[in-house]
Amino acid sequence: MDLRDLTRRHFFRQAGFGIGGAALASLFGRDAVGQDRPGAPAPPQRPPRAKNVIYLFMAGAPSQLDLFEPKPVLTKYHEQPVPEEIIQGQRFAFIKGVPKLLGSPYSFARCGESGAPISELLPQLRTIVDEVSFVKSVHTNAFNHGPAQIFMNTGHTMVGRPSMGSWMSYGIGSEAGDLPGFVVMVSGKIDPGAGSACWSSGFLPTSHAGVEFRTKGEPVPSVANPPGVDDAARGRSLSLLSELNRRRLADVGDPEIATRIAAYEMAYRMQSSVPELSDLSKEPAWVHEEYGTEPGKNAFSNNCLLARRLVERGVRFVQLYHRGWDHHGTDSNDDLKTGLQNMCRQTDRAAAALVRDLKRRGLLDETLVVWGGEFGRTPMNEGRGQAKFLGRDHHPRAFTMWMAGGGVKPGVTVGETDPLGYNPVKDPVHVHDLHATMLHLLGFDHTKLIFRFQGRDYRLTDVHGKIVTPLLA
Repeated sequence: MDLRDLTRRHFFRQAGFGIGGAALASLFGRDAVGQDRPGAPAPPQRPPRAKNVIYLFMAGAPSQLDLFEPKPVLTKYHEQPVPEEIIQGQRFAFIKGVPKLLGSPYSFARCGESGAPISELLPQLRTIVDEVSFVKSVHTNAFNHGPAQIFMNTGHTMVGRPSMGSWMSYGIGSEAGDLPGFVVMVSGKIDPGAGSACWSSGFLPTSHAGVEFRTKGEPVPSVANPPGVDDAARGRSLSLLSELNRRRLADVGDPEIATRIAAYEMAYRMQSSVPELSDLSKEPAWVHEEYGTEPGKNAFSNNCLLARRLVERGVRFVQLYHRGWDHHGTDSNDDLKTGLQNMCRQTDRAAAALVRDLKRRGLLDETLVVWGGEFGRTPMNEGRGQAKFLGRDHHPRAFTMWMAGGGVKPGVTVGETDPLGYNPVKDPVHVHDLHATMLHLLGFDHTKLIFRFQGRDYRLTDVHGKIVTPLLA
């Protein structure tokens, strides 16, 4: 029975039996590639430029005006009230009244042959700038962290839609037989955000959800055998469980049972693949030096190195969340002078090392690397509660992301903002456009990668999205 053919009565009758299996499947599952999957899409419509994606998600929203967008006008009119006509009718998360313009406290330099301006806070990005393309006119629909993070990952501001990693897993599957097709790793401090809703499979089969790996302690919970159970005993128990599940599947036709079977089988295979994958001691010392890895710590640098090892083994979509970029300036920990510097120190070295490492190994041409947050920051100082620290409020109207490899034209800049960095004035790029472009690089027409749910065809880009052609090599 096809998932789309399940009746309402069948759904409620089976819901009580499927919760545990669905939860485990979301941790461990992966469908085999093929047209026998429920609701399986047509194969890619064109030869893909990218086979894998590594998405470096800077949760909390980095300040584009202090990293990528020098604005002399802001410096000239620093601490002057912003013209009221610019912000009239605009909603902000925390700004009240008429805020003052805030020039960046950091210097910029034009780097590489492309001449892209990069802040002094990102010295390692400066060394790879000619491998990178910048999009400086990204805009989104939400200005609070949770909805904006969900929107950036699923194309919708509400929980329940599939994430882009899930769409990719659903569309082209995985080349890794003993690892999930979609892996997530999280580092940094706890910030307001959407959490696992960002890597949910939504209404797609749960086998396409992101699997969270950890770089400290056991990489994936509950994969190892419990005390007193060896591999042979575990294998026998899983064989029996699989047989029982297959009989149940034959009786009721619930596709989630097939997902559950695949989940247990994947977990069994991961018992050998995950320890080997996560053993970073096998990497030479100079690689650890390049990435700045910190063995035994939950660090962004460790996750970047693991991301390279994952795509080497055929994992399609790897997403690294590094939290802590929410710099409102309420105290010295979340201001632009201390907090932003700390975040750049934690991420700049490893992100640049990842791009260099992929290129050195011949993987960059087929791996799309994406860097960015859920929105940008305002050209004005937030000044919450008359705080004396420098900080910027949430700004969905214009922000910067960068991409490298995977069919992206290196060394180009797409989009431009006004002299204050408030609105795009050239080549605006919506989040839906970004998604459409990523799917294009993966070989898909974004209007044809669909899944029918509750009588409607859904897609990552909803009813929107256009390809950003200047980004394409």
